[in-house]
Amino acid sequence: MSEDKPAETVEDTPNYTQSLQVLEVNTRLLWPSVSCRLQFEGKTSFGMSVFNLGNAIMGSGILGLAYAMANAGVVLFLLLLTVVAVLSSYSIHLLLKSSGIVGIRAYEQLGYRAFGTPGKMAAGIAITLQNIGAMSSYLYIVKYEMPLVIQAFLKVDKPAGEWYLNGNYLVIIVSIAIILPLALMKQLGYLGYTSGFSLSCMVFFLIAVIYKKFNVPCPFTDFSFNATSTASWMNVTDPGGEEDPACIPKMANLNSQTAYTIPILAFAFVCHPEVLPIYTELRNATKKKMQHVANISIAIMYIMYFLAALFGYLTFYGEVEAELLHTYSRIDPYDTLILCVRVAVLTAVTLTVPIVLFPVRRAIQQMAFPNKTFYWPRHIAIAFILLLFINLLVIFAPNILGIFGIIGATSAPCLIFIFPAVFYIRIVPKEEEPLRSFPKILAACFAGIGFLFMTMSLSFIIIDWTTGTSKASSGH
Repeated sequence: MSEDKPAETVEDTPNYTQSLQVLEVNTRLLWPSVSCRLQFEGKTSFGMSVFNLGNAIMGSGILGLAYAMANAGVVLFLLLLTVVAVLSSYSIHLLLKSSGIVGIRAYEQLGYRAFGTPGKMAAGIAITLQNIGAMSSYLYIVKYEMPLVIQAFLKVDKPAGEWYLNGNYLVIIVSIAIILPLALMKQLGYLGYTSGFSLSCMVFFLIAVIYKKFNVPCPFTDFSFNATSTASWMNVTDPGGEEDPACIPKMANLNSQTAYTIPILAFAFVCHPEVLPIYTELRNATKKKMQHVANISIAIMYIMYFLAALFGYLTFYGEVEAELLHTYSRIDPYDTLILCVRVAVLTAVTLTVPIVLFPVRRAIQQMAFPNKTFYWPRHIAIAFILLLFINLLVIFAPNILGIFGIIGATSAPCLIFIFPAVFYIRIVPKEEEPLRSFPKILAACFAGIGFLFMTMSLSFIIIDWTTGTSKASSGH
């Protein structure tokens, strides 16, 4: 990767002897086969790396999980969540093992080492699609949540087309004022502080979701801007009488929307393009240490995901929407706590965009400028063009479920399952692990699971869209 080439970073590694520096420069053309020790020496602490990777995992995916649980049932959802989390951790192990053998810390370069240019292009395209989908979904939340926040703060009941309540304008303003300056940083490690703040915002979101579960009556009545709504809403809180069938959680559930559960979960755990850049910048990096970073990040997100999905589902049951925060607006758009949660989520997803943009820029540089060294104008231009494209996508895109579904069903299985497994099979020497050895058979099965996930999910989603019942195919 152009930013991480040894020749550029020798001055950053004062502990190396002069002879080792000369060796490093002389082996520049063969750098993929040089030991990891000859590469960029990271400066990012263990904790900051956990924050960065956790923030790469966390994002808008958490807002779709209650909807996924409603359409899968509590037990089936928990089973699928556990499977995806464990498989995600195993896939990071495969990536780190492949990376360690050839001394490469770039996803696209692993693809190149395994399959030549087609491998590099396939990895680059999948990373670009996945992360553009992720960034689009984050900015989609800005587009739809920020006008509601401003509207509630200004107590505007009936907007009359004010520009500051137009989500399209607000997305552009946020992109230029906040995201672009952060995206122009040279190294990912510096974003550890914003990652920590972003994660704390999501913890606040989780606490609020748990709290609201015990404060929202079931069944709830939609809020409307007239005097009678308050009275009708208050009457529902009567604790007497039999439990409403709509307020009983389902343990397992299968319907046309269940098809979105696996893609939403896969989308929610994709962090693999960021793993190797974070590994590169980890202080005193070893495979074992980076695996610990990954396992801790995944474990924290696993707990947060399950709690957010469970309490979100137990608040609204079958009425929960694909984007959880929208459902709270139907009860009371002026609720102070939910307003604060909206601001926290907006902050979190806005600060996540620059972290997700880094691997896309690296992928584009690997595909378009593979042998070029770091160059500021190109670094800035790629970030600017990417943000411009994503803004256009968000302004003209369908709703969030469509993004989760299609991206989750295509590039996510490639990045989590298929690519790490096939790269591992090709890169690990046959002398070390024969083709019929247990680790390689396991990796082959892992790739097979990825193909199965992709085929099933895409089939269900296409059937769902063609029958016209999909919420994803309809407008917001």
